[in-house]
Amino acid sequence: MARTADVIVVGAGIIGCGVARELARRGARVRVFESRAVGAGATQASAGVLAPYIEASPGPLLALATRSLEMYERFVGEAREESGVAVEYRRCGTMEIARDAAEADRLETSLKSEHMSAAQAEWLDRSQARALEGTLPESVVGALLVKAHAYVAATQLTEALTWAALRHGTEVEAGRVVTSVADRSRDALVTASDGERWSADAVVIATGSWTSHLGVEPATGPVVKPIRGQLLRLMWPADTLSRVIWGPDCYIVPWTDGTVLVGATVEDVGFDERTTAAGVRDLLDAACDLLPAIWGATFLEARVGLRPATVDGLPLIGRVETSPRVVYATGHYRNGVLLAPVTASLVADLVLSGQADPLLDAVNPGRFVSR
Repeated sequence: MARTADVIVVGAGIIGCGVARELARRGARVRVFESRAVGAGATQASAGVLAPYIEASPGPLLALATRSLEMYERFVGEAREESGVAVEYRRCGTMEIARDAAEADRLETSLKSEHMSAAQAEWLDRSQARALEGTLPESVVGALLVKAHAYVAATQLTEALTWAALRHGTEVEAGRVVTSVADRSRDALVTASDGERWSADAVVIATGSWTSHLGVEPATGPVVKPIRGQLLRLMWPADTLSRVIWGPDCYIVPWTDGTVLVGATVEDVGFDERTTAAGVRDLLDAACDLLPAIWGATFLEARVGLRPATVDGLPLIGRVETSPRVVYATGHYRNGVLLAPVTASLVADLVLSGQADPLLDAVNPGRFVSR
């Protein structure tokens, strides 16, 4: 057994790659293990929507998400520069559609909430909404426009983060199944399925839905549950939509290459990673109810990923008291792409300097450990 790294990161989705790059750029020796290919899990089935004012209710998750959104411009810019990889990122805003009076009342009420003050949001009546997005049906009642929102190509960004990490000296090993992590007080020991072992000063667990399958000693208790999300990719003219369109049953993300992503189902089916006829049908029905013109789009593909969910809806970021050399960065559910910048920064601060930001209090994995 050789001592190979100051920090080992287990998992190479967007969270693991973001953490590895941040640790390495600050001078740590980093090694990343991934059981499949880099970014092959939930990341590749993400639409990359960065919309905290829709996705997160006021509280700890919104505080994390809005800080992360503020970091995104620099995060993407540095990843592009360090890697040489092109990453599609647009601060195009979102338009959440009201199709009846009840939905309009709900959205207009949400606009008055204190947390919306930083969202660059405004209410649009039917004519204003259709003037901005001409493909909206005449039946639309109005829309909530949030200019602060954005989207990013999650797979491109993960590739950029991986190359940036490599250029900072990180070693990345795909196809390596880690079976256990042990905190031995003086160091942390990582064991793979073939019996090979490595030690490090710290281990970051970024294994998403498979976190609960990883043996951590001493046992820490956090439980992560897989929730299947199916996503569609369609060919539709790039100038048909200017913004991310959000409805009660789906969202539609327009890319500059003329494709749109439609997501996403929420299915509690365990570790079943199949795309299904029912999932495709439900998403197509929802998209075409929202924008009937989509019936004319070309179907390209369906993707599926398992989103890592916790029982309280908050991610697991930080240490458990019984295993101080093990740091969790998992359980981000539908917000892994959005929370990648802030997670990478918080974990690097914790691992390299012992600095625990107050934001970590609510997401500390120790909240699930029986005392």
